[in-house]
Amino acid sequence: MRVSVLARAGVVELIERDRPTPAQDEVLVRVVAVGVCGSDTHYFDHGRIGHFVVESPLVLGHEAAGVIEEVGAEVDPSRVGQRVSIEPGVPCRRCRLCLSGHYNLCADMVFYATPPVDGALAEYVTIHEAFAHPVPDVLSDDAAALLEPLSVALWAAQRAGIRAGSRVLVTGCGPIGLIAVQTARAFGATDVIASDVNAHRLALAREMGATQALDTSAQVLSEVGVEADVLLECSGHPAATLDALRVLAPAGRAVLVGTGSHDLAIPLQLVQEKELELTGTFRYAGTWPVAINLVATGAVDLDRLVTAHFALAESSSALTAGRDDPHAVKSVIRPQE
Repeated sequence: MRVSVLARAGVVELIERDRPTPAQDEVLVRVVAVGVCGSDTHYFDHGRIGHFVVESPLVLGHEAAGVIEEVGAEVDPSRVGQRVSIEPGVPCRRCRLCLSGHYNLCADMVFYATPPVDGALAEYVTIHEAFAHPVPDVLSDDAAALLEPLSVALWAAQRAGIRAGSRVLVTGCGPIGLIAVQTARAFGATDVIASDVNAHRLALAREMGATQALDTSAQVLSEVGVEADVLLECSGHPAATLDALRVLAPAGRAVLVGTGSHDLAIPLQLVQEKELELTGTFRYAGTWPVAINLVATGAVDLDRLVTAHFALAESSSALTAGRDDPHAVKSVIRPQE
């Protein structure tokens, strides 16, 4: 089968490998769509993310969907031919964190496209059958793949406690931020304020349900009278995070979704005086059923995010598509092409 591998920073090669064989509890998936994530582009540009270093050729891609082609001995054979969205991280399911519902924090997590684990930019992949989620025909292949970033936003919204009547501020309108806008509205938020420095993405945020869209290249949130109960910080930018914390209402909750600077000087007096709650978020746990329902019912539109498609041999172009195009949002690679 054909596989796209990151040979080293900035170099992607198309090679041939043997088609994998599913273990007894796994399924073999013919991959039809893979979304390009910011982590993929970071590995491509730098060859590492924090302490995860690409030391040997790595297959990128963790936002994936496909069709089950073969099943292991312990898997129901009727699953062959089933369209699935892949949850790309398989935990141990035995440790204290897994058993308490926090399997996203499992120390033994095996996660696609996280060195040394290969990802989904291949014609075929294997995954534990429990993490190959069946999807209805109403979901496109692209949407099925993008259930993964939807799960990131969904997990953040759940941790934020968004409910009917909430006023939500979403900082950063990249793919996760744009999905977070839609998710907040689906959870019942009446006011959703989106901020970014990209005018096109702010326009998309309005189309996707934002009641206000603020260009923070021209104004500071804390100076325009914005107030929110919940902050979903999706930019990863320290200045944006600090400015957004200042406009949280008393007893507000901030969820840090975007990754950026390793260190951030938090205004502790502000946090204490307003009794703000500040929490991180890492991946997701148990989100796929709700994510599928949100898309199937039309509450969230993932197809609107896709701005370009690429064949597997064009993976390098897909990984650089957003560098110079301010209108680029989400690229999808089709490994069968």
